[in-house]
Amino acid sequence: MTQHGFDDEEDDFPEWVDRIKANVAGEVRRRRKEVGWSAQDLADRCEQLGHPIPRNVIANMESGRRANLPLVDVMVLAAALETYPACLIFPVGYVDETQELPFQHLVPTWEALRRFTGEQEVPGYDAGLVPDFELHASLVRTALAALEEEEQARFAAKTATSRAQQEEAERRRSKYADQAISAKYNLRYLRRDIRDEGATPPDLPPALGDVDPPEPDTETTQEERL
Repeated sequence: MTQHGFDDEEDDFPEWVDRIKANVAGEVRRRRKEVGWSAQDLADRCEQLGHPIPRNVIANMESGRRANLPLVDVMVLAAALETYPACLIFPVGYVDETQELPFQHLVPTWEALRRFTGEQEVPGYDAGLVPDFELHASLVRTALAALEEEEQARFAAKTATSRAQQEEAERRRSKYADQAISAKYNLRYLRRDIRDEGATPPDLPPALGDVDPPEPDTETTQEERL
């Protein structure tokens, strides 16, 4: 699919552009056929999602005749085909090697995908707040699991038929209560750090509604606070 009309020094750039478009086009065609859809079926689904992509545009894309491929189209095509946009750009297992940027050597598609998603760190690259949000999700899971275990241990202590069973249940309840407190503590300060960066932390489930400190009552006067 190499474009012509460029001199040798510039020819690598259109090759990269064409390679990425070919990756997307080939994977769209493969998944479309896998689910048994025609190009019109896919066009109809894109329209249902709120971003129409006409059948002829899809056909031209799959045949390599489409001149450009907007990111929004890739996002909607991925949703329509129930996959991820990154999997259309880097079809692991179906394209052995690809280019990540112009003038770069071919690399395994699996490696390119991992760098694209940030799963494989690149020295010097800024991951933004992604690590913080990943840690946040992990702490939420830990806190919720600990709270559930604590509740189960509390019930076991109430229904224990012997002193030994009750003491063991109480020990477990105390252990998981400490885990929940620790996870909540770390969550509170992580959320504070995210806010200090000028960002908004993720929403918390109702069970963790006590993680954030209460907001000060701005209507309370200083005399009332004293």
